Amino acid sequence: MDFSKRVRMYTTTSCSDCRRAKRFLDSWHVPYEEVNIEETPGAAEFVVQANQGRRAVPTFDVTGRVFSCSPFDPEALARELGISDAY
Repeated sequence: MDFSKRVRMYTTTSCSDCRRAKRFLDSWHVPYEEVNIEETPGAAEFVVQANQGRRAVPTFDVTGRVFSCSPFDPEALARELGISDAY
């Protein structure tokens, strides 16, 4: 698959939904940058601000569109990524 969108996923170490999201992205060969909000200065604040005060992970930035996918919803993520044949 030729994937041109820039994908950044904000995660935490213990997040099971984040692990599911990573497996989903890997299975579709979607390149992404993972940002652990527990280890990256300013990342937790960004996630809270982007999610109306909630520390929701995984949070995605797909070419500038920021949204939470918590709880993980593979169909919603597939739609956001334009993976029409995923579901």
